Amino acid sequence: MYKNYLIIASKLDKAGINITTQLSQFGEFNFYLADEDIIHTENIDLTKINSYDFIIFASKHQSEKGDKTISIHAPGNWRKAEFGGTSERVCKSSALFQKHIFEKLDKNIEFFHLKEYKLTLECTHHGPLINKPCIFVEIGATETEWKDRKAGFVVAKSIAEAISDFKVNTYREIAIGIGGPHYCPNFNKIQLNSNIALAHIIPQYALPITEEMVREAIAGTEEDLDLILLDWKGLGNSEQRKQALDVVNKFYIQKKKTSEISK
Repeated sequence: MYKNYLIIASKLDKAGINITTQLSQFGEFNFYLADEDIIHTENIDLTKINSYDFIIFASKHQSEKGDKTISIHAPGNWRKAEFGGTSERVCKSSALFQKHIFEKLDKNIEFFHLKEYKLTLECTHHGPLINKPCIFVEIGATETEWKDRKAGFVVAKSIAEAISDFKVNTYREIAIGIGGPHYCPNFNKIQLNSNIALAHIIPQYALPITEEMVREAIAGTEEDLDLILLDWKGLGNSEQRKQALDVVNKFYIQKKKTSEISK
């Protein structure tokens, strides 16, 4: 599906530099180190990505809680673009590649005894907005973790393995997710323990859901969509749930609640 991958990091980002430095031991990869923060589209020379099929952004993750995390997500903004990109626009991303690298990360975190780090999906958020399919792979959430060489090694090894043996699995069910908190606990279980591959996730804090948001999520998924997954308890009160259901029912795509999926 993809032949030419590009790994992008910022020279100002300690986690990105940690990951890209570690990647060099696993073979030859194409890198682009930007001078400024990579969440802002204007900081990226878009001509440098034209010849590549898939972009992997290696980056730090920051959070107020400061939990140790390794996370992946598609970039984009469901509403106002407050952290790079364009308002109400999301990037293309591959549900199959996201699932593939999520499984690699899970395996390597366990094998290399990095269990103090939590592996998690994040909902789609922040920029940049580019015209290539892409994902962010991030180490969080403080400078201690960003510079953690073991964490950088695990992420780099997972990226290398994901690139080297990614194949399209036509038996996967392709889905987008709607509802739930930023770190997607129900979608994490589904991504890891079911046949479903998730691309974009619209969180509860982006409510109310609109037709435009669902269309953007569908258009931003590289593969043909099979399923819209609803984190039912994470869709607010009964009125908000009804509103969300009214919106997704306008699309001729199968709907399921996360509670209906074996995980």
